[in-house]
Amino acid sequence: MALAIFDLDNTLLAGDSDYLWGTFLTERGIVDGEEFERENERFYREYKEGCLDIFEFLRFSFRPLRDNRLEDLERYRKDFLREKIEPIILPAARALVERHRTTGDELLIITATNEFVTAPIAEHLGIPNLIATIPEKANGRFTGNVTGTPSFQAGKVERLLEWLQEAGVGLAGSSFYSDSHNDVPLLERVDHPVAVDPDDHLRRHARARGWPIISLR
Repeated sequence: MALAIFDLDNTLLAGDSDYLWGTFLTERGIVDGEEFERENERFYREYKEGCLDIFEFLRFSFRPLRDNRLEDLERYRKDFLREKIEPIILPAARALVERHRTTGDELLIITATNEFVTAPIAEHLGIPNLIATIPEKANGRFTGNVTGTPSFQAGKVERLLEWLQEAGVGLAGSSFYSDSHNDVPLLERVDHPVAVDPDDHLRRHARARGWPIISLR
């Protein structure tokens, strides 16, 4: 049994769940539309350019979690999954996941997007293991802070190594599928790195390293 690791946003999904969550909250009037939309766009641009300050972004993106009751957030999330996420789950991505499932591989999503947003997406895809950025919770509410290391860039490697130790799983025969140059540190650690509809920086890196480049679009 080998480990099959999948990035989520713009890999298994034809879009970014974190960005779309912000868009959804804006459309519903749950957050200040003009200011939130402007900042959401800025952070997404910085992410793609590779200059995102992850802690600044998390302070921004966790504000709606902090400022709303958990029961309301869960209701919003249910609508968000139906309206924004289910339509962008790529059929070829589902087929890829099923191919690894059929061969008996251990399936894992690793994503910088927070666990509140991504846990039901992983469940919908039938992927039992998830490493995501964890929003802190106290007394039944989110605090607006992050717990532990965000699973972003080198933080994905750190979080994965912790997970491997806890799960008693190794990286022998492992695969990792990602679209983003932000994931190069983890792509370098697995036996079978695969660039999926990669951004320009990752495409150049994958070609230089001789990694497979595939499309799920």
